[in-house]
Formats: sequence, structure tokens, C-alpha cells
Amino acid sequence: MSTNHLPTLAGTPNIPVRRMDFEFDDAIPKYWFDNNPFLTMLLTGLSCVFPEGERMFMRSVRHYQDKITDPELLKEVRAFIGQEAHHGKEHQEFNEFMARKGLPIEKIMAFVAQGIAFEEKNLSKERMLAKTCALEHFTAMFAEMILEHPEFLDGMDERLRPLWLWHAVEESEHKSVAFDVYQQQVGNYWIRVSEMAFTSVFFTFFTGLHTVQLLRATEEQRNFKAIAQGLNVLVGRKGFFRGMMPQYLAYYRPDFHPAQRDSSLLRAKGLRILQGFLGDKIKLAA
Repeated sequence: MSTNHLPTLAGTPNIPVRRMDFEFDDAIPKYWFDNNPFLTMLLTGLSCVFPEGERMFMRSVRHYQDKITDPELLKEVRAFIGQEAHHGKEHQEFNEFMARKGLPIEKIMAFVAQGIAFEEKNLSKERMLAKTCALEHFTAMFAEMILEHPEFLDGMDERLRPLWLWHAVEESEHKSVAFDVYQQQVGNYWIRVSEMAFTSVFFTFFTGLHTVQLLRATEEQRNFKAIAQGLNVLVGRKGFFRGMMPQYLAYYRPDFHPAQRDSSLLRAKGLRILQGFLGDKIKLAA
């Protein structure tokens, strides 16, 4: 284990494992995000990555679980694994719902699984954990943008908003766990930031590829109005990617830690909104 590591930060959030059971009504339209094929397929493409991606996250952290001596971190690791397992389950069911719309979901998910298997065969355990940290940072940034700007959800069919909001809250709750494991068990700055750089390129490329694959299946790849509207949401003056850039760049600092951004108020706001959708179910699920 490298000695080049940072201490974990105190005050990490509670990480409850909520057992959700979302239902995906086939009456929900194919273009469930603001009737926009581009944005719908972008998010659907991301969801195709989640089930196997979450399992990869769990494996990369679980590899070091027996070496962790900090009882609090060990407790958080177990909760992290629990949350990620439920994320994979719910997105698997969402993906099956979208497959019933005639989309090549299984093909994309199989491609993702093959890619992850290749990485796990050829990369070290240290790099796989660093990759998990990088992708967890991406999901936390996206999640906290949703929590900070819940109006983003207004474009979604209201029956799907709870899935994405619940996922966002929990990504924020456990955003430090994989990073803390990495810092304690590996701690190599160069591996951490180089894997973020590599992952940024591949994540962006394959997210775009999956979006195009799904758009082609809907014959909406030439819907330039929808594409322009979607790109404005992502990279426009008030776009998501622009909003995430400061947090993205912060990851490359030697003293970076996910908990340096206190997101407790954002999570509390997200849970209040989620309770508005689900009522007491969200309390009972905790």
C-alpha cells in the first residue's frame, strides 16, 4: 500500500440502503424527456451502462474490503455496495422497459459488459479502483447538478422523475466512499488523475456512441432541432457540463476530496422533493 495518501474527511453523510421498487408503465411515452429524442436517448444510454457499471464499482471496492481496518469506512463500504446493488436492479428494470419500446438495449448492455470485462482482465486492481473513483466523481457531479437544479426534472415524465432523483440523492450520499478506500489502500496521485483523464475521454466517447445508436434505432438521428435543444441543455451558457467544470477540474488537485463540497443541503432538498413523489414510501424504504 502506498503511503502517499490523504486522510479521510470527517462528517461523511449517513448512507441508508433504500429498497425501492419502481414500476415502469408501458404507457410512458418513448420520448419521456420533454418529448426530445436526443435527451431521452442520452439518458437511456447512460442507464444502459449502470447495471454492469455498478457491479464493476462493487467489485473494485470489494477487492479491498478485507484490508480495511477503519470500522466506520468498512460500514460505509457495505452501505455503498448495498446502494449500488439497488441502483443496478432498478436501472435494469428501466432498461427492460425501454427495450419494450423497440430499442437495442440488450446489444448496448452486452457491449458495455464486454468492455468492462476487458478492462478488468487487463488493468490492475489499483487502476480499476481509480476508474471507479473517476466514474463516481462523474455521477456525483451529475447528481448534484440535478439536486441543485431540480427544474431539470420538469422535462421528464413525472412517472420517471423519482428514479432519477433517488439515484441522484444516493450518488451524492456515497460520493466519498470509493475515494476513501482508494486513498487508504492505494493513495497514488498519478494513477488517480491519469485514470480520470483516460476515463473522461472514453466516457464521453461511448456516451455519445450509445446515444447515436439509440437515435438511429428511432430514426431520429436527423432531428436537428431536438439535437440542438439537447446540446444547449448540456453545453449551452447554462448547460450542465459548464456547471460541472469547476468540480471536474478540482479532481486533479493533489489535496482533492469529494467531501470538500458540502452537499448535505442539496440532498435534504432532493429527499423532500422525492417524498413529494413517493410519500411515506421513501421513509419506509430507508
